[in-house]
Amino acid sequence: MIDKLEMFIALAKEEHFGRAAARLGITQPSLSAGIKQLEEQLGVQLVFRGSRYGGLTPEGQTALDWARRIVSDTRQLREEMRATRHGLSGQLRIAVIPTALTWAARLSSRFAEKHPNVRFTLLSRTSVEILSMLENLDIDAGLSYLDNEPMGRVSSVPLYGETYMLVCNDASPFATRDQVGWDELDGQKLCLLTPDMQNRRIINGNLASAGITPQAMVESNSTVALVAHVVSGDWFTVLPGDIARFLAGGKPLRLIPLTTPDASQAQGHAVGLIAPYREPHTPVLAALLDEARRISEVKGRLRS
Repeated sequence: MIDKLEMFIALAKEEHFGRAAARLGITQPSLSAGIKQLEEQLGVQLVFRGSRYGGLTPEGQTALDWARRIVSDTRQLREEMRATRHGLSGQLRIAVIPTALTWAARLSSRFAEKHPNVRFTLLSRTSVEILSMLENLDIDAGLSYLDNEPMGRVSSVPLYGETYMLVCNDASPFATRDQVGWDELDGQKLCLLTPDMQNRRIINGNLASAGITPQAMVESNSTVALVAHVVSGDWFTVLPGDIARFLAGGKPLRLIPLTTPDASQAQGHAVGLIAPYREPHTPVLAALLDEARRISEVKGRLRS
């Protein structure tokens, strides 16, 4: 039954029998047979079929919620038993917004010092993708914004507030400045993250508040590509302070604080660890949330 529920979840995610089968590493006939057997066991039709996948029936939509819960509970049971016998081990899959990758490294390194048998997979994704991946059980946790998009039912631990720096070449007229206003970016050669990134939407909002129509000559989903443009010419980019300092290290660049047009955002947008809401969490995930809380508490004491 668990294997069939995993097949059903994969099919609902991929919306295509061939892609779902490839995702699971099985043949398409095996997937079709598994879904058919699941329908027979439950006594309802779960999937509309024609010459191709036609979506979930109303009963299928209800069954999908149950399937996710049952599969998640099964994974938790396995984790509990493994922790009882061998201590914390296994793999944590974490999706991270690009601007928080340095914080992901900080969290995973701290955690690995205490639990060396736990392996990490870190993926760079948009905030929307992170929420979808949590819902589909594709990841165990995420590092994302906490206050700018509907989060749904998740556990969260705030880690830091995101504030912004102008990144420019050290030959730029701005290079000697202590701060720069958002309105001064009007007409400059900007390279920014792509519009599907929540960071870009925040930056667009700040530019709009300063009376500027947000425009970028170059867009990329890679912060490395943005900084490379600034190094190579008279480009400018805007990045959160932590990732900006990391990427600018050893390069002929200047980082200049941007004055926030909205005083209510002086502390920056909150970024933190999120995980599916459930009690209890798996032992590994509970330990990760605890480690995030410790990092947050230390940062709070340093700030005060």
